[in-house]
Amino acid sequence: MTNIKAFIFDLDGVIVDTARYHFLAWQKLAQELGIEFTHEHNEQLKGVSRVRSLDIILELGGVKASQEEKDKWLIQKNEEYLSYLVNIDESEILPGVLPVLHYLKNKNQLIALGSASKNARPILEKTGVMPLFDAIVDGNDVSNAKPDPEVFLQAAKKLNATNENSIVFEDSVAGVQAANTAHMISIGIGDAATLHEAKYLFKDFTFIDEAFLDTLIN
Repeated sequence: MTNIKAFIFDLDGVIVDTARYHFLAWQKLAQELGIEFTHEHNEQLKGVSRVRSLDIILELGGVKASQEEKDKWLIQKNEEYLSYLVNIDESEILPGVLPVLHYLKNKNQLIALGSASKNARPILEKTGVMPLFDAIVDGNDVSNAKPDPEVFLQAAKKLNATNENSIVFEDSVAGVQAANTAHMISIGIGDAATLHEAKYLFKDFTFIDEAFLDTLIN
């Protein structure tokens, strides 16, 4: 009898590298507002909602704005971001991700997406991995941003899995904290210093082998 676990993946920076398009879109908006926005600043936006991201950028520049202005800028940023997504394909999938997804699928494990992105579905479709997912929970389905665990709790519920049998792959501090709060196994993908709260840490998916996945399953 195979043990069935729920494997929940974040999207940006975990499955695909669309995070750089968010950065470019935010940077363009920041420049228009006369705010310097660097890769270092961008670290503060990882795993954070679009609304909160704008607030962080405005705080960086000491810019005060009305709700009307904020709403306009949020639409502007998203349209800029979406313009980058028009031409994406499977080449956007990060190294090592597909072998992991296929291995889990072949082992009859449950796979879900747990992402704050409101564009998750079109991204999964364009990159060709949509059929590998048993459930999708994205920014359209949740009201609370990470580190609130809502997105992961919903994903586990959709898979009929317990929190203890759920494993989360995340590249953000907020995402790792959300997984830990939900009593799920957290796997950090990226910088060890940043993601030290994760139970397991890998620089990227190429470092994850089948033996490790088997230990998670069993």
